[in-house]
Amino acid sequence: MKQALRVVVSVMLILLAASVSMAASKVGIITMTTAQGEEDYRAAEVMQKEYGKDRIVHSTYPDKFTEEQETTIQQIVSFAADKDMKAIIFTQGLPGVASAITKVKEMGREDIIFINCMPHEDPQVSAELADVLVETDNVARGRTIVQLAQKMGAKTFVHYSFPRHMSVFMLAKRRDVMEDECKKIGMEFVFINAPDPTGDAGIPGAQQFILEDQARQIAKYGKDTAFFSTNCAMQEPLIKSILKNGGIYPEQCDPSPYHALPGALGISIPSDKAGDTGYIIAEIDKKIVAEGGAGRFATWKVPAIMSMVFAATDYGILYGDGKIDRTDMKKFEELLRKRAGNVQAAIYDVAGQDGKKVKLDNFLLFVGESVIFGEGKK
Repeated sequence: MKQALRVVVSVMLILLAASVSMAASKVGIITMTTAQGEEDYRAAEVMQKEYGKDRIVHSTYPDKFTEEQETTIQQIVSFAADKDMKAIIFTQGLPGVASAITKVKEMGREDIIFINCMPHEDPQVSAELADVLVETDNVARGRTIVQLAQKMGAKTFVHYSFPRHMSVFMLAKRRDVMEDECKKIGMEFVFINAPDPTGDAGIPGAQQFILEDQARQIAKYGKDTAFFSTNCAMQEPLIKSILKNGGIYPEQCDPSPYHALPGALGISIPSDKAGDTGYIIAEIDKKIVAEGGAGRFATWKVPAIMSMVFAATDYGILYGDGKIDRTDMKKFEELLRKRAGNVQAAIYDVAGQDGKKVKLDNFLLFVGESVIFGEGKK
């Protein structure tokens, strides 16, 4: 009897130890500060509320991240020093991330997986070091933005940019895809060289140009003209000008309900609603309809970066709990769809500047699902 009791107690202790060990696995998320990138910071907060601060450890990059790469490396090393840490998520793969991952691997923490969202460093190097990578598909967006503009009634597509941005391969590639798509569907494509916000006139000069030029283009091409700009600082004046003069706004350079729309529309987000995309979409919808812009403005239903952080966290938790392998792109895509809706996703297979295609099997590119504000309320 005593022997049987000892066996039962031993089994219970083993099961209890296993349960405690499983519950203790952690996911580390390093985000921008709210000054540099509020959306990924709020996404990490949402994940802490969902999974608990005991499982989700949140830290931030230094504001001067380019100059302080060593600080970034130390943040990641401190994550890895926790024996219960099983996944580390970079909400933006800033310079220094590759070195940080290398450092952790040198520590012997082969049990930790790395999920790199929006890698800024060389894609091939990043893919060799991280287990899963994810980014918006800018080449595919060249098609989807034009197609959405057509759905919203556009007959002309105006693209604002400047030489500095057009020297970035993926931005220039997207612009070319936009022009090709316009030709295919019979839409006129107009490229306008706008002032660079980093130039002599600065951001105020670039914004003033947009306010004035958008009105000129409406006068020239009519109100069924869609507008797109590659620069974040130009989004608010562009939205304001379209509301005033007419036009179509299919998507921001960085698609998100939080990007430029609340500022342009004068919407304040209460602290208890930070990270609540359903709330902000409803508020934008009300404002757009009230201002007479129903059916003429759109964005993604879930911010791109928040979608990535949510899916990455879900993935990290599953890995820490021993339910998935290190790299399971089908599972990651499934989790992304649960968080972001009906996304279009594909494995990275992109032709570089030399024309040669590079395929990275652990790198997912995606386009989010759009919401047209005031659709059906014209």
